[in-house]
Amino acid sequence: MHEFAHAYTAYKFGDPTAYDQGRVTLNPRVHLDVFGTILILIAGFGWARPVPVKASNFKNPRLMSIIVSAVGPVSNLILAVLSILSIYILNETGLLHAGSRGVYAALIHFFYYMWTINMLLFFFNLIPLPPLDGFRIVHELLPLETRIKVDQNLQWGMFIFLLLVFIPPLRAATLDPYLGLSVKLTSSIFAWFGHFFTPLGFI
Repeated sequence: MHEFAHAYTAYKFGDPTAYDQGRVTLNPRVHLDVFGTILILIAGFGWARPVPVKASNFKNPRLMSIIVSAVGPVSNLILAVLSILSIYILNETGLLHAGSRGVYAALIHFFYYMWTINMLLFFFNLIPLPPLDGFRIVHELLPLETRIKVDQNLQWGMFIFLLLVFIPPLRAATLDPYLGLSVKLTSSIFAWFGHFFTPLGFI
């Protein structure tokens, strides 16, 4: 969904690059990166194939580039909200209360984890380090001279990001506190939403 949002928005803004490569689709196989997927399985961290975007095809390159970058995290936020709504519907309508308690519990857990994971992806992708969406957004907001200097040292930004992710002490000092705050905020938001529907005994 995240990568589809990038590809679809870029296509609608006039850039056919991702469309021509078959990336405007919700088929997950098209977006999978082999190495990134393997790392998810063995290291708990990975990535999808980046969506190719040519900003020169946009009528307003800077503004539309910001929007194309932002829709990825926004798609995660939308999925998180849909998860909350799904839990609300299951609880308030009692659709599954008369059926299997196991099925009901499994669905509640599924939507709870869907909420949590998508909120974490939302916050994580807003970190202003390459290759994350947060960096692309900040990059487009910088003055031209600053952007040129940043582009000249882009490889160092990627190197720093990889160090922060894969070296435990560095990650513990930087990314983990940020993600920890994100988890607490996510839990607080979920608890706040929880006041609007029946308490969840399964979570």
